[in-house]
Amino acid sequence: MSILWTIGYERSTLADVIARLADAKVELVVDVRAVASSRKAGFSKTLLAASLKEAGIGYLHLRGLGTPKSGRLAARAGRTAEMREIYEAHLEEPEAQVEFDEAVTIAQSRRAALLCYEAEAQDCHRRIVADRIRGRTGCRVIDL
Repeated sequence: MSILWTIGYERSTLADVIARLADAKVELVVDVRAVASSRKAGFSKTLLAASLKEAGIGYLHLRGLGTPKSGRLAARAGRTAEMREIYEAHLEEPEAQVEFDEAVTIAQSRRAALLCYEAEAQDCHRRIVADRIRGRTGCRVIDL
């Protein structure tokens, strides 16, 4: 049975995130943020990709699997159920479906981790993506 990891960097440093990914022997980080920039040092797309590469970990940004702005606002306000509803509707969009299929293929063929901001996977859309991938592939999901 394959494994799909998820990781949130909200309460972590870049070094900690990379160490957890390396410990799990993750080969590829799949960034599922709509906006791959961050106020948190080291987590903007270009620097994150370079730091991961230096650690021997690949990076792929699947923007289409990110949460729309209205969903991000709901999540920030603690309205997780509303965020989930918005995100589930977003996943019906053609770009999201294409990128979801890509994520499924990756999960079946590589040691991959879905990355987003929120520390707790159950409060993040990456849990929805991971659960759907598990439903399609039967993989095990582990939150780092």
